[in-house]
Amino acid sequence: MTDGVTSSYDVVIVGAGHGGAQAAIALRQRKFAGTIAMIGEEPDIPYERPPLSKEYLAGDKSFERILIRPAGFWAERGIVLRTGQRVVAVDPEARTLATASGETIGYGTLVWAAGGHARRLACAGHELIGVHSVRTRADVDRMIGELAATTRVAVIGGGYIGLEAAAVLTSFGKRVTVLEAQDRVLARVAGVPLSRFYEAEHRARGVDIRLGVTVDGIEGQAGRVSGVRLADGTIVAADMVIVGIGIVPAVEPLVAAGARAGNGVAVDEHGRTSLPHIFAIGDCAMHANPYADGLPIRLESVQNAHDLAITVARAITGDPEPYDSVPWFWSNQYDLRLQTIGLSAGHDATVIRGDIASRSFSVVYLKQGHVAALDCVNATKDYVQGKALVAGRLVIAPERLANAATPLKNMVNMPSTSA
Repeated sequence: MTDGVTSSYDVVIVGAGHGGAQAAIALRQRKFAGTIAMIGEEPDIPYERPPLSKEYLAGDKSFERILIRPAGFWAERGIVLRTGQRVVAVDPEARTLATASGETIGYGTLVWAAGGHARRLACAGHELIGVHSVRTRADVDRMIGELAATTRVAVIGGGYIGLEAAAVLTSFGKRVTVLEAQDRVLARVAGVPLSRFYEAEHRARGVDIRLGVTVDGIEGQAGRVSGVRLADGTIVAADMVIVGIGIVPAVEPLVAAGARAGNGVAVDEHGRTSLPHIFAIGDCAMHANPYADGLPIRLESVQNAHDLAITVARAITGDPEPYDSVPWFWSNQYDLRLQTIGLSAGHDATVIRGDIASRSFSVVYLKQGHVAALDCVNATKDYVQGKALVAGRLVIAPERLANAATPLKNMVNMPSTSA
């Protein structure tokens, strides 16, 4: 063993979320016989993150039910779990990494799956007790511990995380105010019709949604949050503040080591970074996605983490295949199941399929005539069948798409449809 190296593995995976776990699983499924270690910053073994703002916060699922695999799974497959360790530096030439505790770990191949950290507020009062993010189990456990003493909640950010948390807390009888800087919720991920639908659904349940507002600071008393101060001087009273304004990709050690980066660390179609023997996957990886017109993007989704992990496992085991997976997402709010296929960014037309008032409908997004994405609300058949339309970049007349009586699967081979 090299001087100063305390341990060494054939593959080291930094990050124990969906991407890291799936990379380890896929390597073993592909008969990789070398040593594997997964290093996680949290003390917990790999678990599913999406339920944190939904079923876990609501108490519908215990922590054991959101584990990616049972505890014994990893040892049975010879995968070493090193939890509660943070990697602070990478040396690509020596093929080593350093942890915050001072340990040096050697690797043959490094898979960086560190995800990201919740973006924090930069304003005064951000450190007060009662200000929370929703990124880790510990984050949500702290929130749950304060709920009994909480009446009023301010949610900063009208994205999926903020709206999901608002839905759960409203069901608990809390008075919830959502503060969104843009002129609609879900502005970054969905079109206007879907935004207006969810605004109406939340307001119908008593949520106070305020659009186009800027947070100027967090007010507090005796070290605990008491409200949110807006730029116009308005104070929104709150016993708890939830900050859902995105994540910061955890890529600093790779960037310091010389990796090419932008909004995340850049990877090629096989998940390789610009550094030798180092791959990156999941929330922190920026890749040229064919469903974003080949533009470099960073996707925060289970699908991306899972599928890119498999791509990397194939490359490591000598059977490379370029990453080409249709993006999908989901969100549960109240009794509404939103399922998304494709990427709507850059769309130039929308088609409503079904009746919005029925609360079961789809928004089809078109880009230069072809189907780019679908947002399906309580419309699972559209979601399942719509994948072929998105994958094939099919051109279908809007009036046909709008006809909810015709299944989408019947439109794939219509004479007027072209690639």
